[in-house]
Amino acid sequence: MKNHLGLFVLFAVSIVNAQEKKATEKVKDTIIKTEVVNVVTSYVPKITDAFKIKQKPIIKHTKASEKKALEYKIFSVPVASTFIPKSGVMKKVDLGKREALYANYFSVGLGNTITPFLEAFVRQSESYDSEFSTHLKFLLSADPVEKTALSSTYYNLNLNLLYAQQERYSNWKAGLNAERNKYNWYGLPTNIAFTDATVSAIEEEQAYNFFKVFGTINFDESYIEQANGSVSFTSDVLSSSEFLIDGNVKFKFPLSEMYYQLNDLFINTTISYLGTKFDKNYQTQSELKHSYFTFGLHPTYNFKVQDLAVKIGAKAYFSLDLENSNNNFFVYPNVEVSYPIVHDFANVFIGASGDLETNTYRSLANKNPYISPTQNLLQTNKKYNAFAGIRGKLDHQFSYNFKASYADVENQQFFALNQSKSNGNNIAGTNAFSFFGYDYGNSFNTEYDDIKLLTFFGEVAFDGIKNLSVGLNGQFNKYTLTNELEPWNAPKMEGEIFGTYKTNKWFAGANFFFVGERKGKEYDVLPAQNFTTVSLDSYFDINFNGGYHFSDSFSVFLNLNNLLNNSYQRFNNFNVQGFQAMGGLTWKFDTIF
Repeated sequence: MKNHLGLFVLFAVSIVNAQEKKATEKVKDTIIKTEVVNVVTSYVPKITDAFKIKQKPIIKHTKASEKKALEYKIFSVPVASTFIPKSGVMKKVDLGKREALYANYFSVGLGNTITPFLEAFVRQSESYDSEFSTHLKFLLSADPVEKTALSSTYYNLNLNLLYAQQERYSNWKAGLNAERNKYNWYGLPTNIAFTDATVSAIEEEQAYNFFKVFGTINFDESYIEQANGSVSFTSDVLSSSEFLIDGNVKFKFPLSEMYYQLNDLFINTTISYLGTKFDKNYQTQSELKHSYFTFGLHPTYNFKVQDLAVKIGAKAYFSLDLENSNNNFFVYPNVEVSYPIVHDFANVFIGASGDLETNTYRSLANKNPYISPTQNLLQTNKKYNAFAGIRGKLDHQFSYNFKASYADVENQQFFALNQSKSNGNNIAGTNAFSFFGYDYGNSFNTEYDDIKLLTFFGEVAFDGIKNLSVGLNGQFNKYTLTNELEPWNAPKMEGEIFGTYKTNKWFAGANFFFVGERKGKEYDVLPAQNFTTVSLDSYFDINFNGGYHFSDSFSVFLNLNNLLNNSYQRFNNFNVQGFQAMGGLTWKFDTIF
């Protein structure tokens, strides 16, 4: 038994040794050789690798630094109180009654000295994209100035027609303006004794006719932002005529396409032609003509550097005087810099500008309707106007604007009386030509001079009282003349105090005008050519207007002008109308159909 067990053990060991040998030989024959490859890379840290500080670190205090516990005690004393809180009530803001808006209105009135008044506006919308409107205004005053040998009757008639159309990428409008304004040369010289026969022979009436056809178009998403054009014609009862063509195109170039921080560049181009003909010269019987062609280019660029706002621009004109075969080129600055010292409260500004103004017969007649139809029309060259000032608001109720400027102007216009061709007894000259209604020293001529002008202007307004707004402004002018002795009929000081009051039913307004002393010419009786300088007194004029709304559609109004009944002279020898009162009715409505 032992022998069998030993043989079995010996046999098992031999089998195991044989199997290990074969397995070892097989692995040795099929083994794959390996090599070590070292990969080197840069270390990229991660947030997770950083050492984090605990958000709530545990701080251990020593005995000396331990916080002491605080104890609070309330000393209560009873106080008698009568305050009873009221709940459920909210403070309301009084916005007032919102005024109803109407598309049309009709107003009629009548004043003293036979002064009828009529005004109407009618608007008709054909669709949401188009509309047509008509505005008519008429005012007549029959011989309102007292103690004048000649009639002072005047009337103004204005008619405006307008059609507007909204397109997909643009909107445009076109219209017609027509006016007829009648005045009289009633201001005869006081140093000439005119006989009754001479006065009765004077034809003092003058009337201006004006017609204008115009059009405007605005573009969306285009390099052309706006284009305007007009053709106007002016005439009078003495065969004077004036033809004016005026147009401008405003371009907008988005410089942000070149660099994203740049703003838009605006370039305004203008073109105009003026042709004026007067039937007579004041001194001779020869015809007087004027003709100007002007082309202008006005680039403007605005930008901001933090709070500093800057406008950089210029104005350039090329002008042709066709009657005298002259041409000129003008360049002017157009720069302004503003900076808010205190935002919304105080904004200082400084800048310089200039411009070229072609004087027309209509523009001069609008300033002084008593000019003679014998004007010498020149171009006023405003070489530069340097200015500086401060403006702002206080508590959104009080606003102010103060400005000082210094200008150099060539051919500044002033109005001076013409010398009378009559000595008071005759109505015709030695050349057998009868005098016109403006030849008796009762009309004005335009005198030009090169000046330096220093101006101070200030204006304040207050809107902090319920339903009431008040304000005042004033201006002081200092003229430095080259040839003329005085700035004829131009005030050195002028100002205004104004206010408005409005409730649901009542409305009122008041104006207080002040105009300082002026200087005028007074010629000696013919044949002398000498003149003396006369002083025109300063004047203060008070005007009031008000009314009452019976309903949203009907209201009455009352206008009171020259309440002090002052017979002052706006231009020398031309006294104004005294106290004037006019009352009337206004009707507002949506449609008449």
